[in-house]
Amino acid sequence: MTQETVAATSDAVLDREETMSRDELEALQLSRLQHTVAYAYDRVPLYKRKFDDAGIHPTDLRELADLGKFPFTTKEDLRLEYPFGMFAVPQHEVARIHASSGTTGRATVVGYTKKDLADWAKLVARSLRASGVRPGMKVHNAYGYGLFTGGLGAHAGAEALGCTVIPISGGQTERQITLIQDFKPDAILATPTYLLTIADAMVKQGIDPASTSLKYAVLGAEPWTEEMRHELEVTMNIKACDIYGLSEVMGPGVAGEAVETQDGSHIWEDHFRPEIVDAFDPSKVLGDGEHGELVFTSLTKEALPIIRYRTKDLTRLLPGTARPAHRRMGRITGRSDDMIILRGVNLFPSQIEEIALRIPELSPHFQLELTRPAGQRMDQLTVKIERRESVTVEGAASAAKVLQQQIKIHVGSSCAVDIVEPGSLERSNGKLRRIYDMRPKA
Repeated sequence: MTQETVAATSDAVLDREETMSRDELEALQLSRLQHTVAYAYDRVPLYKRKFDDAGIHPTDLRELADLGKFPFTTKEDLRLEYPFGMFAVPQHEVARIHASSGTTGRATVVGYTKKDLADWAKLVARSLRASGVRPGMKVHNAYGYGLFTGGLGAHAGAEALGCTVIPISGGQTERQITLIQDFKPDAILATPTYLLTIADAMVKQGIDPASTSLKYAVLGAEPWTEEMRHELEVTMNIKACDIYGLSEVMGPGVAGEAVETQDGSHIWEDHFRPEIVDAFDPSKVLGDGEHGELVFTSLTKEALPIIRYRTKDLTRLLPGTARPAHRRMGRITGRSDDMIILRGVNLFPSQIEEIALRIPELSPHFQLELTRPAGQRMDQLTVKIERRESVTVEGAASAAKVLQQQIKIHVGSSCAVDIVEPGSLERSNGKLRRIYDMRPKA
């Protein structure tokens, strides 16, 4: 840990809940959980139906382990209850509405009371503070504003922390660079792939990304690897930490990573109860340290209480470190709906990123194309990846063979590798699309 990092963390004033013992925290969880399941049962018709169909009643929750007896909530439940069927309060008590893009089906809609918004801002502020951001700092917010929870959620949290917020939103990369140079922010909030886009654009303008005023980056909204963290920290001379959330559970700030340890995001368990279930048999609740699908139950939400929401994010729960009572999430290895099954092998984009960024000749910019050549029954995966500017075509061809071999060794499936020119692949303006499924539709 550098002296600067020590200085950034030693003056942090923590919330009382961050310093509780594990026993105190679990007693608080049980009390809030018992209230939440009863509240949801009484106020949300979907939960009354689900609980009754499962033969379970809120009074059956006597200890934390009893939560595993209750039915799951899925994204499809929220879509079926579109737009406001999941709300537990009358319309006049809903202070704000957010929604997903709906690009893969009917949008999921979430609502917040004034108390929900205050709790959300507090937890984002807690996450930012854990990641090194301090009151009085200037924060460049490059998350998208609008129905997406990222922009407004991060904005409110930074203000609650006492920061000066620069609400640039996503896109307009050249303007982002101008404002970073002119306004001299201390921290930036963005997706990791968009921060990479900003760094690349700086280089093209003749600006050294490591020469800016930025010291901290708080990055989320998509899975990223330790290799991507190293790439960004070295390129931009910053400390980069993760922030986790999803709109159905709250938005950003469900969990945040501590800058002094950078060992995974601590889940704020005074507001959320996490579980890990077997991704293929969700009836099995797994123990800490076991890898599976992350499930969340809210403990304090008023407008949209959520019971055992299946996130589809694949990770594991680990003991707390910087915040000992609050468990950490391991790195998100992927989403179950992003998983590619290639010739019987499960593969995630983050695995390709992890392998590619260990090969110096290759850049972090890649796409995965799935095809099924005419007359063939087997799918073909092609990794399209840019070589770095300083690497020759011949050097990149050798790196392509290494990437092919490493994917075969570490993932267990063969693929093609197509090295493309620097700057030729689509850049992120927010969340980046990695997978292009070009197989014929059935």
